[in-house]
Amino acid sequence: MSAVEPLRDRLVTAGVEMLEDIEAGQLGLRAIARAAGVSHGAPRRYFPTHNALLAAIAARGYADLRTEIEAVQADSPRERLIRTGLAYVDFATRRREMFTLMFRHDLLEGAGENLCETATLPLFRHWRGLVAAAVDDPSGARALSLWTNLHGIAVVVANRSYEAIAPGTDVPLLVEWAVAQYLGTPA
Repeated sequence: MSAVEPLRDRLVTAGVEMLEDIEAGQLGLRAIARAAGVSHGAPRRYFPTHNALLAAIAARGYADLRTEIEAVQADSPRERLIRTGLAYVDFATRRREMFTLMFRHDLLEGAGENLCETATLPLFRHWRGLVAAAVDDPSGARALSLWTNLHGIAVVVANRSYEAIAPGTDVPLLVEWAVAQYLGTPA
């Protein structure tokens, strides 16, 4: 974090960095202010509520995720979907608390960042384009269904829930199967 970084950005960066060490539910306004080196009242100049600051932090996570999945390249649309799905699961695993915060729409809705419009929808549009390149999906229902399946895989893998049920699960194969199921092609 740079001392010359504008205060609003410093607060967001401090929150992003804190998510490396603490759970999203423990990300308090005072702790973020302390980590940014400002008084506990300073964030109010930029964020009228605690949830507004959390939404700005989540927006940074969405931007990071989008950068990662848009960088995925492959020789075929099917392979690109698989690799994008793996990148999605990897992000959820590496940045579990950020991933958790990003999808807490119950907490973040109305917090001023308009995450649905500025982050979730563009992410889904990208995903829908990947599915459309692989298979006819005029309604987008197949893309939504596949994304929800992969989101479930990401959550189960990030939380390590599958280890008790199916230890040794081949996560890349799980993603491949999910993509094959929705594309209607064999894995």
